[in-house]
Amino acid sequence: MDMSPKEYQQYVQQKAKKSPLVKDTVLAFLVGGAICCVGQLILSGFKALGLDTTDAGTATSVSLVFLSALLTGLNLYNKIARFGGAGTLVPITGFANAVVSPAIDFKTEGLVTGMAAKMFIVAGPVIVFGTVASVLYGIILCLIQGV
Repeated sequence: MDMSPKEYQQYVQQKAKKSPLVKDTVLAFLVGGAICCVGQLILSGFKALGLDTTDAGTATSVSLVFLSALLTGLNLYNKIARFGGAGTLVPITGFANAVVSPAIDFKTEGLVTGMAAKMFIVAGPVIVFGTVASVLYGIILCLIQGV
């Protein structure tokens, strides 16, 4: 089968299953919104226990990371993601899932060479880019403000 790249693209488009875009969008919105509502409920619970806003926010972040990692470990986060698609990419829960998933996938290769080495295979570039970007933005802000 000798095809040009353009012919191959046309062939793939003919064979590809059409995605139900409206359904996927609605499900992503509902699942992402549900995750955010759970986060708000947790925040309100910590505030009701007497934590100030800053401490309650920190406790909520820790709780969401823990719940996401737990659900990933129990293979429930993956099921939610299949249903809700991009809605599960809510930053804090999606990030925790991106760290835990490779660690679980590579645990058979050992603690150091498997789990520890592969844990940040997805999240590592995000951490590096975020750190470098924040340093650059901080430098730019200092230059603008004349500090």
